[in-house]
Parts: sequence; structure tokens; C-alpha cells
Amino acid sequence: MKKFFKWLIGIIIAIIAIILISIIVVKNKEYQPSTAAISASKISTTDDNITKFSGNDQNPKVIFYPGALVEPKSYSIWAKKVAQAGYSVYIVRFPLDLAVLKTNIANQVSKNNGYVIGGHSLGGTMASRYAHNNPKNLKGVFFLASYPEKKGDLRKTKVPVLSITASNDGVLKWKNYNKAKKLLPSNTLYEQIQGGNHAGFGSYGKQSGDKSASISNQKQQNIVSRLLINWLNKKITK
Repeated sequence: MKKFFKWLIGIIIAIIAIILISIIVVKNKEYQPSTAAISASKISTTDDNITKFSGNDQNPKVIFYPGALVEPKSYSIWAKKVAQAGYSVYIVRFPLDLAVLKTNIANQVSKNNGYVIGGHSLGGTMASRYAHNNPKNLKGVFFLASYPEKKGDLRKTKVPVLSITASNDGVLKWKNYNKAKKLLPSNTLYEQIQGGNHAGFGSYGKQSGDKSASISNQKQQNIVSRLLINWLNKKITK
């Protein structure tokens, strides 16, 4: 019996060690915000893993799901501009910065007066799943270098949908992206940023597998914010 308990304790210790090592490996691979993004984030507040850029809370709230392994404040530059245009932006943080680990985290954000949800890359896919499952008070969905899967089917949604891509994106699986268009409503608005890349939807430096952008990160951030603000003004609060 003593040998059994020693054996059991050994297995438990080994499992804990593997989990801790995995966490360390994942955190070491996490993309960190640029100096410019950190500076922009100074106007935000963070509570319970939600970073808020305050706008006019009478307008629909914008909930954002970051890309995999991307530190949330990496999206601060365009989030700050969107907030200044009158829309409070809530950037959520997932366990290990992976949206698949807590898809329903948007429940933590008050949806009074309605909400808009979107995300970057894997974050966008999980955001569409949340939108599909939570249509009440939903006012719009947007994708940054992303697309829905079957569990995030939005074909029957009555709200505006925006899809933004970048011409130099080397990470987005374009074949899957084009196939996924059948899961979006026919009135989806498609925009493409010429010269932009995958990492340029945030501000965190180079991303593995991505192509080089032919425009600056600052320019891509400005374009992202402009496209989002125009869409919100014309389609969400018209």
C-alpha cells in the first residue's frame, strides 16, 4: 500500500511539473506590446482580466478577443482611437492568452445598450462562436484577419458584419478564409489593407510565419481604427 501511495504521489508531482513547464513555455512565446502600444494603454483601466478604454457607454460596447499568444495591450493603439471616437473598448484576457480556453469570457462585460464583438485571428473565430450563442443585445461582429467556423455560423444573423484582412498576411489561412465566407451573411462588408500584414492588426513586432508589411505599423493601426470607426458610425449607431 505504501508503494502505491508513493507511486501515486510521484505521478501527481510529474503532472504538476509538466503543467508548470507548459505554462512557462507558452508564456515565453507570448507576443508583447510595442513601446507605442504600452504608451497608448496608459489611458486604459484593467479589472478582472478586462482592459477597458473608456468611451461613451451610451453607445454599444466593443468587446475584443485577442489573437493567440498575444498580450491584450498589444491592441491599445487602435483601441484608444476607437474609444476616443465614442465607443468603449473592452479587450479581454484569456488563460494562457488562448481564446479557446474561455470562449464565454465576454459574459464578464456588461451588455447594457447592446454590444459589438470581434477578434483577431483565433480570437475572431471564438468571438463569432460567442456571437452565435449570445444573439441577445448583439449589435455587430467584426473580424481582423479572421473568419468563423461552424460553431460560429453567422449566416442568419441580422446584425452588420465587418471582415478586415491585409494583403501581406502570411499567417491567415486564405483558403479556409474564403471557404468560411459561406458562414457569413450576404451583406458582410469586406475590407483589405494594402501592404499590411497579420501582426499589424496589433502592435507587437514580428510574428512567426508572417510576411513583411510594406506599410508601417502606425499606418496600419490608423487604417484599422478608421475602418472600425466608420463601420461603427454608419452601421451600428446609424
